[in-house]
Amino acid sequence: MHIKQSNLFQNILILMALLLVFICSDTPAIAASKMPEFALPSVEDGELVTSKTFKGKIILINFFATWCGPCRMEIPELIELYTKYGKQDFVVVGLSIDMGGRKTVKKFLEKLSVTYPVLMADSKITDAFGGVPGIPFSFLIDRSGNIIKAYPGYIPPGVFQHDMEKLFPPAPVPKP
Repeated sequence: MHIKQSNLFQNILILMALLLVFICSDTPAIAASKMPEFALPSVEDGELVTSKTFKGKIILINFFATWCGPCRMEIPELIELYTKYGKQDFVVVGLSIDMGGRKTVKKFLEKLSVTYPVLMADSKITDAFGGVPGIPFSFLIDRSGNIIKAYPGYIPPGVFQHDMEKLFPPAPVPKP
């Protein structure tokens, strides 16, 4: 009995390790593909915002919904990243898949003091990103508009920042 429990424990650990590798590795089917172009309404005022607005920036696209617990857990880190790196041509773009409309999402964003742009997503944009099988689901885009990493599900604090920092030029080394 003890041996079977040990094997079961080892199998669970192996599965967890494989899942972690999958989540934290680049998705080959998506990596280096271009970010799809879009024109979506802003939650703030309903005006259309196009993907061209973010040209030349490092972008973290985050598909979410107001009713999604893991999505709500990620939002404070997304706000922090946007605040910290926004002046370095970085932007978080929230894409809400909520069916309740702009007013519901706007009220939710105000409650959480979300400062980054949030747009209302539709099935065309989720399809354009290769299908979004669940939420939260995020994509890191480089300055050239290439999707360099996909993040399925909730991402623990620090992972986005770690991956983003690779895209910024190194800080100059002071001369002695």
